[in-house]
Amino acid sequence: MNTFGKLFTVTTYGESHGAAVGGVVDGMPAGIDIDLGFIQAELSRRRPGQSKITTSRNEADQVEILSGVFEGKSTGCPIGFIVRNTNQHSQDYENMRCTFRPSHADYTYQTKYGIRDHRGGGRTSARITIGRCVAGALAKLALKQLGISVQAYTSQVGDICLERDYKKYDLSITETNAVRCPDPEKAAQMEALISKVKEQGDTIGGVITCVIKGCPVGLGEPEFDKLHAVLGHAMLSINAVKGFEYGEGFVGVNQRGSQQNDVFTTDANGNICTKTNHSGGIQGGLSNGEDIYFRVAFKPVATILMEQDTVDMEGNATVLKARGRHDPCVLPRAVPIVEAMAAAVILDAYLMDNAKKTHPRPLP
Repeated sequence: MNTFGKLFTVTTYGESHGAAVGGVVDGMPAGIDIDLGFIQAELSRRRPGQSKITTSRNEADQVEILSGVFEGKSTGCPIGFIVRNTNQHSQDYENMRCTFRPSHADYTYQTKYGIRDHRGGGRTSARITIGRCVAGALAKLALKQLGISVQAYTSQVGDICLERDYKKYDLSITETNAVRCPDPEKAAQMEALISKVKEQGDTIGGVITCVIKGCPVGLGEPEFDKLHAVLGHAMLSINAVKGFEYGEGFVGVNQRGSQQNDVFTTDANGNICTKTNHSGGIQGGLSNGEDIYFRVAFKPVATILMEQDTVDMEGNATVLKARGRHDPCVLPRAVPIVEAMAAAVILDAYLMDNAKKTHPRPLP
């Protein structure tokens, strides 16, 4: 439905051209320092109009916390929040009121519900991910106290791609360019490609890679809620996502077990670890203490500023040319969304694991 998570949950509400969007986070541990500046900064990473290669919709995306925080700390009660919509151009969508946009949710929503909000996609708009970003920021604040970090970056746009090994890059420079790519040279090429595609009125897709460091051993459940399965669920619920792989993923099928197996050893402190990490930090559905890394594929944005053949609600053939302000590539603004959902999954898994222990390990 509209809620994600088991113990740490986020429920989102709102439409792209409605009065506001927002959500309710439940299960946030009490006593966590709530840095409103950090939460706002996370939203600003997602906000429209931040560069020449994103949509020109101008929204401040100012978040207002309504409950669950007192004197700068979480109280353990539900955290309600709201972000007002202030820069809608609903008239840009009037020609789509009775027309189905190719590769959008117009037809499926109209058929399922018998009604839809044609303005900017309504509930299906990527603007609804604001709720995810706020929840993810809260989760990051809790995970920070556990020494767990979540870092995503753009690793491919079109046919321009980085090497798969994230360790070859300085991820700390990801935010230094508009594409959010830790390779400055490739970032410039990606930005040039996105700009070219935008000038043509077209769109392009790519891949985001995410790395989670500091997870303890044992997060996840042994059967249907395996950690990688929940991460896959979270990522595939993001707008425009078409694929998910963790560890070596599909590349690993070309190798043999003798090449893929992660051999156990001990580190300088005598702790058990693995010599390699083809498993992506997850074995048997549970975290094994190594870095968790995965890749998320995003399709080209469905709204293109070119004429397309389609049909209206009566099935009559027609031609549609979209108007308005749209992203030529969703990757740069999707990086914080991927991080947010990953953080929510890991905090939820931590709380689930803790709930089963005779002597729980509380947040510091």
